[in-house]
Amino acid sequence: MADLETIDDAAAAAAFRRLVLHLRHRSDAQNVDLMGLAGFCRNCLSDWLQEASNGALDKEAARTAIYGMPYAQWKAAHQAEATPEQLARMAESMAKNA
Repeated sequence: MADLETIDDAAAAAAFRRLVLHLRHRSDAQNVDLMGLAGFCRNCLSDWLQEASNGALDKEAARTAIYGMPYAQWKAAHQAEATPEQLARMAESMAKNA
């Protein structure tokens, strides 16, 4: 089994790009649902990208890189209002991240 630290950077970058493209394609997968299942969402991914860029990307640039458009535009086009059930699942899932 490969240790995460031994994976070639080019392969890791290709997998990251594929994940981003998949999330862009699956705009039906709401961030609140991703948070409820996995404890992370597109915003988390963009925060991690910004952090990894060592200042090369600001928050908006990192979100645009993940969403493929400005975040406000994506949100207006694709984000639905979260239900109380979704918010409860998200809170339960986020507690596991600590």
